[in-house]
Amino acid sequence: MALAIFDLDNTLLGGDSDYLWGEYLVENNFVDSESYQRSNQYFYDQYLAGTMDIFEFSAFQFTPLADNNMTTLLAWRDDYLSKKIEPIILPAAKQLIQKHQQQKDTLLIITATNSFITSPIAEKLGIPHFLATEPEMIDGRFTGQVEGMPSYQQGKVVRLEQWLIEQNKTLEGSYFYSDSHNDLPLLERVSHPVAVDPDDKLTIIAKQRDWPVLSLR
Repeated sequence: MALAIFDLDNTLLGGDSDYLWGEYLVENNFVDSESYQRSNQYFYDQYLAGTMDIFEFSAFQFTPLADNNMTTLLAWRDDYLSKKIEPIILPAAKQLIQKHQQQKDTLLIITATNSFITSPIAEKLGIPHFLATEPEMIDGRFTGQVEGMPSYQQGKVVRLEQWLIEQNKTLEGSYFYSDSHNDLPLLERVSHPVAVDPDDKLTIIAKQRDWPVLSLR
C-alpha cells in the first residue's frame, strides 16, 4: 500500500474551485460584483504565473467568510457545490481514485484552496484524508485570517511532512497527481510524480524529467 496524493483544482476537477467560488459570489450579487470579479481574476492570473502571494489572496477570499454568518455561508456553499462543482467532477478522475482504492492505497487530497470550500468536495470524491489552507475561526465565525501554514507551493511540502509524522507514514512508493507548476516542490518529493493535464510550465518540466503525463479530461 502506497500513499496516493491528489491536487484538486484542474486535476480531479475540470476547473478551479477557488476561482469558481468567486464567480458564484459575483453572479449572485453576494459581493460587490465589479471589484470582486476584477480581484478574483487578478489573483487567478497570478496563480497561473506562479507569483501569487497566498496570504494576500487569502485575505481577499476570506473576507466574505468573515462578513457573513455560518448559516448563510453553508447555504451558499450547498448551492455552489451543486451548480459549480458537481458538473466539473471528472469521470476519469473517479476511475483513477477507484484504481488506488482497489490497490488499498492511502488517499490524500492536498490543495491550496481553503477547507471551507473543498472539504465537502473531498467527501464527494470519497477521499478520506485532506489538507487545505485553513481559514481561522473563533467562536463559530471566520476571522478573515489564515490559520497556520497555507498549503501552497512549498507550504504543501511542510503540511504534508507534518501529516506524515502524525499518521506514521512515509513517502516510499508515493504518487502525486497535479496539473500545476506551483506544485513542483511536492512533485519532486514523491516516488511517482504524475503531471495531469499540465499547464505549459509543468508540461516542459515533465518532458525534461520523463515524468508520466496523464489526461483526465
